[in-house]
Amino acid sequence: MRKAQTTSNKAFKTASWILAGIMLVLTAFLIWEIVKLGMLPENMLMIGCVIILIIAALVMVLQLGFTRGTASKIILTTITVMMILVYGTGTYYISKASGLLGNVTDFGNETTTTVQVIALKDSGITSEKDLEGKTVGSLKSISLASTQALIQDLSGKGVTFQDKQYDNIQGMVNGLYDKEVPVIILNDAYRGNINDLEDEKFRNFGTDTQVVYTYTYKTENKSTTNSVDDITKNPFTVLISGVDSRDGFAESSRSDVNMLATINPVTRTVLLTSIPRDYYVTTVCEEDAGCQNGAKDKLTHTGLHGTETTKKTIESLLGIDINYTAKVNFTSVVNLVDALGGIDVDVKPGLAVDHFYTNDYFGTDYGVTEGINHLNGQAALCYARERYAYQDGDRQRVKNQQEVLMAIVKKATSPSVIGNYPALMDALSGAFQTDLSQDEIQSLIQFQLKEMPDWKFITYSLDGQGSTEFCAELGNNASVMIPDNETVVTAKKRIEAVIEGKSAEEVEAINADPSEVPANDQPSPQPEQDVTVEENVTMQDPGTGQDTTYDQTVQEPVYTDPGYVDPGYTDPGYVDPGYTDPGYVDGGYVDPGVGY
Repeated sequence: MRKAQTTSNKAFKTASWILAGIMLVLTAFLIWEIVKLGMLPENMLMIGCVIILIIAALVMVLQLGFTRGTASKIILTTITVMMILVYGTGTYYISKASGLLGNVTDFGNETTTTVQVIALKDSGITSEKDLEGKTVGSLKSISLASTQALIQDLSGKGVTFQDKQYDNIQGMVNGLYDKEVPVIILNDAYRGNINDLEDEKFRNFGTDTQVVYTYTYKTENKSTTNSVDDITKNPFTVLISGVDSRDGFAESSRSDVNMLATINPVTRTVLLTSIPRDYYVTTVCEEDAGCQNGAKDKLTHTGLHGTETTKKTIESLLGIDINYTAKVNFTSVVNLVDALGGIDVDVKPGLAVDHFYTNDYFGTDYGVTEGINHLNGQAALCYARERYAYQDGDRQRVKNQQEVLMAIVKKATSPSVIGNYPALMDALSGAFQTDLSQDEIQSLIQFQLKEMPDWKFITYSLDGQGSTEFCAELGNNASVMIPDNETVVTAKKRIEAVIEGKSAEEVEAINADPSEVPANDQPSPQPEQDVTVEENVTMQDPGTGQDTTYDQTVQEPVYTDPGYVDPGYTDPGYVDPGYTDPGYVDGGYVDPGVGY
């Protein structure tokens, strides 16, 4: 009996040492992860580490030195195992947070572009081999770099074909549907632009067609950051760009949500300024960005050439400096909201919606009623994207987007998220990416924990008038919103007021002085695409470097400027109307389709 008891004591002693060893290792890992995370203020960090060490030491001492009787062995061993689980879980949670910081601050150095050869499903063309000797439709100047990249790739594979160029997307897609060409070349990011045409004929473009060949390539991402010295003491502005990319943030895609968050940590004020996606703006970009610098277009189309182009365009529109950029993948918002356990939105009287038109995206019938609505991820995304159900259309959509964003922030900073913490970390990792540095984010979190500021949120939306105008990235007219310059001026003044340290009440009271508001820019007169001219065009084959002559259809612009003088005018200096001098510029008008 005594021998058995001695053996039992030895086994328990060994087990106690093993448990103590595990406790010691987990304590070291936990403290290391907390220090590495860098989110706790120094005083909290010191107190926290000391408490962790004291608890661990106490548990180990009790486990090793005070387990005499059976009851004490059971109780103290249970406590030791529980603390091992607590420390292990804590280490796991904190390591997830560290991983999240690394992911969201990795803005990436490259942009991925996917370009495809597309055919109608009944065409009989199923692979690149079927393109041999065929005529392929392509865009003359829109997304030219992606077209050339695909042609060069196919040439390297020995595939040769004729190229029929179109001035705009509508003409090219029409050419496919009307069997002028059996296939077309299209940058995958431009698929959404086909929907912008608002032509019933193309409503089912995705199901009417099939991808015959895909080529993907990468280009350098030349994003810039205008960092502030101390993010907890100096105001700053962040561009929140909502993209809808299926293959991650590196994929080029339209910027469907554009919101500026201007934050002053001293006054504890946050101003959210929303700009409608269809805002008709002057595109600003670097020469090698591939966009048509100086051309008029929808703001959403600037995202096709990178977030940097969107940022520069908005800076030019408002006359402000943007410090940082944050990209939000709105498709991943579904996972984020679900990880939070849903969000609550307050629907004002008269804004109830029985059925969202965006439900087709999920195949589920969502809607909202007046008052508080609890939304899951899919419903929240439908609510943020809906515009057709509202009389104010895009204006109401940007308000919904602001409400969804604020609801996510409110829920994410509440104690209720602890139970879904791992899922939340995973969802945030795929939904959010910023060029704020890891140190800057850590400083903001330390500031939040130390000061516990009561943030005051203000929202403002730019407005305008609906119109149909020429869009450079489409090559033809589309529905746009002409900016209301009074709201543009008001937005600029409010952003500047937040940065200058004005109170939230003072910021909200700011409106544009009529004397400061310039007249709305009138869209330049556009050419009518009436005359079809067949001509021989010589271009260099990217694969062989040899000049080859192709037949192409060109839409010859007929200039409709009211100030244009009838060709019967006999000014001796006037160039004969039959002569299409590429250098001739009438009244300052430059045709964005052909460059003159």
